[in-house]
Amino acid sequence: MIVALGTDHGGFALKERVARAIAACGHELLDCGAQRLDPGDDYPDFAHAVALAIGDGRAERGVLICGSGVGISVAANKFAGVRAAICHDTYAARQGVEDDAMNVLCLGGRVIGPEVAAELVAAFLGAQFKELARYVRRLDKVKGFEGGSA
Repeated sequence: MIVALGTDHGGFALKERVARAIAACGHELLDCGAQRLDPGDDYPDFAHAVALAIGDGRAERGVLICGSGVGISVAANKFAGVRAAICHDTYAARQGVEDDAMNVLCLGGRVIGPEVAAELVAAFLGAQFKELARYVRRLDKVKGFEGGSA
């Protein structure tokens, strides 16, 4: 599978380790930036790049990293077809895919270390959506929110 990776300055220190984890899991990396450390860059730009890659079929899943994981998760979830969540443990990284069809893993570069990040990526990429009736029903409800108003 092709995995899009995007990070702002707050997550840039984890980028190389996460890229290696994606490759170690046997997947292809689509690098959506940042290409260099720039303290003035903005996380929404990288959420946008990864969301577009998923939306236009260049990637099946994505990993986004900012300082806390919060901002980049909020931004990514504004795009149709993106189901992004911050995960700090392997259970959530796996279960988010299996039960909720999460397709973007968000990490906090100032919250977790590189080896934990690699473990989370492996759990996320190793999981598949369980197409049980209750999970499909819930996913359909979530998809129904896209383009709607609160």
